[in-house]
Amino acid sequence: MRPSGRAPDEMRAITIETGYTKHAEGSCLISFGDTRVLCTASVEDRTPPWLRGKGQGWVTGEYSMLPRATHTRGDREAARGKQSGRTQEIQRLIGRSLRSVVDLKKLGERQITLDCDVIQADGGTRTAAISGAWVALRIAVGGLMKSGAITHDPIASKIAAVSCGIYQGTPVLDLDYPEDSNAEADANFVLLEGGKIAEAQATAEGAAYDEEGLLRLLRLARIGCDRIFAAQEEAVKP
Repeated sequence: MRPSGRAPDEMRAITIETGYTKHAEGSCLISFGDTRVLCTASVEDRTPPWLRGKGQGWVTGEYSMLPRATHTRGDREAARGKQSGRTQEIQRLIGRSLRSVVDLKKLGERQITLDCDVIQADGGTRTAAISGAWVALRIAVGGLMKSGAITHDPIASKIAAVSCGIYQGTPVLDLDYPEDSNAEADANFVLLEGGKIAEAQATAEGAAYDEEGLLRLLRLARIGCDRIFAAQEEAVKP
């Protein structure tokens, strides 16, 4: 029995509230159960120096966890003067994931920054961030197309991410904190709608697992991402 009482292939409740902030070109508050992440997309008519004059844009991500997102207060990384290795890893993951579904030439010479701020953490913050960042990006790109700034949609498909793991010997979907902190294996999958894999991170935490165990986790991830794709579609429909 999972601590939450969910079935092994059952996601937590997913909610996506769009237009959550006033000024960003795209924004949403995404919740996977008690994990909540504010995702905003900011459009700038500039590119990184190494891309200037190359006729393409850039999509990048930033990630942070607010001091009281967890059970005890954590210091702001700005106060410590540097980002943790975990933060840098997740930021790169967000950027890579979103770029995998964007035609940067169709975006033109502009940059879209996806800021993902965790306001409450209960496991799966990076996967919620990626899933919500796509919604914020979709809204921002929709605005560019409506204004005539771009004429061709640069987003090729939806992308979503979900965590899976082996908990007490059983593969389970969408780990919350009690499961994540005690799992024998922990995996994060980033999947495109249609089945392709953008990224897979899978680690044995307490016990090694076999190939069939990995495939079972992937099958669970596909079930979970289908749920997320449906929630994304509902969130961005006109």
